[in-house]
Amino acid sequence: MASKLLSVEELEAWQVAMELVTRVYSVTRGWPADERFGLTNQIRRAAVSVPSNIAEGQGRGSSTEFLRFLSIAYGSLQELRTQLKIGANLKYLPHGEFDAMITLSDSCGRLLNGLRRSIRKRLE
Repeated sequence: MASKLLSVEELEAWQVAMELVTRVYSVTRGWPADERFGLTNQIRRAAVSVPSNIAEGQGRGSSTEFLRFLSIAYGSLQELRTQLKIGANLKYLPHGEFDAMITLSDSCGRLLNGLRRSIRKRLE
């Protein structure tokens, strides 16, 4: 019996990534206006890239392609973490908010890695 393919909205990694995007947009609203085309834009693009790549990979219908896009999503997540640290260093991001977002990104990273392991196992 074939297993039912989950919709992207049912994937916990995608759900957590979407929560992270929402939080990034909320937090960066208060960042300096002169950063709108700099760090604010960069951090938002990296955040959006995570769930977008999960969705694109899942939509490809190929486990190999899904794995590739999950790797891209993970790379974007690492980029986001770096940009969050830059925002914190510049005092744009309150320490407590930085910690909460890093915790959320850790959770997303674990979910992405678990999904990648599961797909690799299926391919073996």
